[in-house]
Amino acid sequence: MQKKMQLSAFLLTVSLLFNFTLSSCGQHEDMSHIKLATTTTTDNSGLLAELIPVFEERNSIKVDVIAVGTGKAIIHGKNGDVDVILVHARNQEDAFIDSGFGIDRRDVMHNDFILIGPDSDPSGIRGSSSATEALKSIAEYESSFLSRGDDSGTHTKERQLWKDTDITPSGQWYKEAGQGMGTVLTMSNEMLAYTMTDRGTWLAMKDKLDLVLLFEGDPILYNPYGVIAVNPERHDHVNYEDAMRFISFLTSQTGQNIIQSYRKNGEQLFFPDALN
Repeated sequence: MQKKMQLSAFLLTVSLLFNFTLSSCGQHEDMSHIKLATTTTTDNSGLLAELIPVFEERNSIKVDVIAVGTGKAIIHGKNGDVDVILVHARNQEDAFIDSGFGIDRRDVMHNDFILIGPDSDPSGIRGSSSATEALKSIAEYESSFLSRGDDSGTHTKERQLWKDTDITPSGQWYKEAGQGMGTVLTMSNEMLAYTMTDRGTWLAMKDKLDLVLLFEGDPILYNPYGVIAVNPERHDHVNYEDAMRFISFLTSQTGQNIIQSYRKNGEQLFFPDALN
């Protein structure tokens, strides 16, 4: 009799677990989904891992993240592959909107770009008066420099700076990775190379790197992020309503507070802009 009771209890437990699993799966499948194309910087920095779970829980909307460079994120938007983009290259964002692919852009946050490299600083960029002067020194000494080379917001800013120096970087000292920011930081560390990074990803990863911050503070290195819904008139299959819920969340007091309070080792990675 005791064995039969134990077997019955076991079967009841299995049944309850099975039904709970089916129920959970069903709830997951019933959730609305949006696709977000965003930069590797928001992902590598860990910020998305703070923001998205709160949004999902409050709205019962699952966010599927595609973390790529800004250029590729905008292409995903143009193709209607995603519902919303979160990027950081204002000229490209404006062109995306002006061509009718995006609507309802909102400022979200900002940080800045910095130049990092080996502590020995072979090109002597410490104390440079501007970002362009620092890059000129790197080119003059032909010190190793690793570019993202991926049409990201960071790469776009770097190309602008090189253009301002009237230098076209080339040769063995200058290499393009075609990778996201986290990977490029790791590669630069292995190569003992200079690179340009957003401050947020640097702060999130610097404890794993031997490279040091060598140049900062030039106003031209300001790095704003914007969120844009894909235009449903261009792609009628996009989930515009839930994309706007996500935009509203990012720019709400709750979303902005999460951005404001997100820190690594006590240092703030991003600064909210939507409520200013």
